[in-house]
Amino acid sequence: MAQVLEFKLPDLGEGLTEAEIVRWLVEVGDVVAIDQPVVEVETAKAMVEVPCPYGGVVTARFGEEGTELPVGAPLLTVAVGAPEGLETSGPVTPGPSGARNGSAPSGPSSPSSSSGSSATESSGGSGNVLVGYGTGAPAARRRRIRPDRLDRTPTRSGALTVEAAVPEAPVSEAPVSGAPGVPVPAASSTAVPGSVAPVSDGPVPVVSPLVRRLARQHDIELRRLTGSGPDGLILRADVDRAIRQAEEAEAAKTRTARAATAPTGASPAAASPAASAAPAAERIPLRGVRGAVAGKLSRSRTEIPDATCWVDADATELMAVRAAMNAATGPSAGPKVSVLALLARICTAALARFPELNSTVDTEAREIVRLPGVHLGFAAQTERGLVVPVVRDAHTRNAESIGAEIARLTELARTGKLSPAQLTGGTFTLNNYGVFGVDGSTPIINHPEAAMLGVGRIMPKPWVHQGELAVRQVVQLSLTFDHRVCDGGTAGGFLRYVADCVEQPAVLLRTL
Repeated sequence: MAQVLEFKLPDLGEGLTEAEIVRWLVEVGDVVAIDQPVVEVETAKAMVEVPCPYGGVVTARFGEEGTELPVGAPLLTVAVGAPEGLETSGPVTPGPSGARNGSAPSGPSSPSSSSGSSATESSGGSGNVLVGYGTGAPAARRRRIRPDRLDRTPTRSGALTVEAAVPEAPVSEAPVSGAPGVPVPAASSTAVPGSVAPVSDGPVPVVSPLVRRLARQHDIELRRLTGSGPDGLILRADVDRAIRQAEEAEAAKTRTARAATAPTGASPAAASPAASAAPAAERIPLRGVRGAVAGKLSRSRTEIPDATCWVDADATELMAVRAAMNAATGPSAGPKVSVLALLARICTAALARFPELNSTVDTEAREIVRLPGVHLGFAAQTERGLVVPVVRDAHTRNAESIGAEIARLTELARTGKLSPAQLTGGTFTLNNYGVFGVDGSTPIINHPEAAMLGVGRIMPKPWVHQGELAVRQVVQLSLTFDHRVCDGGTAGGFLRYVADCVEQPAVLLRTL
């Protein structure tokens, strides 16, 4: 007797409330194993492959690629405990909430019931691989699936044909704006997601604080929106759609006003030829990693009174030390020590001397919180945008250990496999923008940290060395700091110490 279990988008940690479906890894009708990744989602922190805690046959998928779902929304349903040979047949058609359901051939069907989303004992569910799922937690209350939700029709070979849940109400096949290809009940076909609806007195169906903040910033009244999420939940896409509609309405008013003030007899096209001939601007949603970066940078500029100081340093001796360290390890000793690893080690030594810069500000308590350990973030550019992996307990590591951890995290960043925990909790950030071929910059502090050190490219320049003009390897170092945690004297002392270690690495050895 097969049971159809519903797998919902789990809590991915770090306070995340929603995720966007990037790529489905299974199709309706596929057989999945316990803990097999079934979908790749993008959160505001990272790209995550979500494993399914059930093993069986996929009977439905909820949400197309590009759809944003809140935590707790259905992802897919799995028929578990089915006889060998269970298969889905018929064309794959859009189902409720964007699902793709296998349509079974017509014929007699026998009503049956199935359990809810947590029948782990009978389904052979997995361990605690996801928050809210797994056999390690008490079994959740079972819920009964109505007989018309699962039809079984015997085939000639004795196998069963599974048909996933179908809506009771007739559906309209016309796609809804913002959710292409998703049928909606004919009775609610006039309620377009994101459209303006009469003001209601009940609670607003919003779970994401980001959605509420976005609505406040653009003066969107959430009570007047029709949500496209489960049970009318208002998603970010609904607010974005309402913002676009408001902007288009404002643009239409402007065109009407211009036409009204045009000379008598002039056509609207003649009154504003540039407006009719100009191509439409491209709009790119700020979501996922890009949206998270935008939010953090905006918050940094809004809340932190930052200042920047910089200095040029002769890195010739540092480059010589690096070459000597790599030559001493030999060609088969593993990864070479990078310049970034040496600079990271210098930063940890500098923060030990100037702990004011390894802190954060508690604005509500009006207190500076000096942090006991250094969790060093470093900026890494990937195809998905800028991310900042964090080297934990960098103050306890030497240059080789820091370099190995940087290499490991960089590879995870390039493949999109960094977890949210590996992207949070930093106390100080090192940004090597010299890899882009630029000399200097004014870094923006990675909120809620107190400082960031920027490093430009190292290149040959004329330099006065030992009283004579010579060609030396010169680098520009920039420090942006929170002026609330320290004054310019402390920031200048930190930067000068870093520059001295770059110019004379022996300075670092004397202070260890």
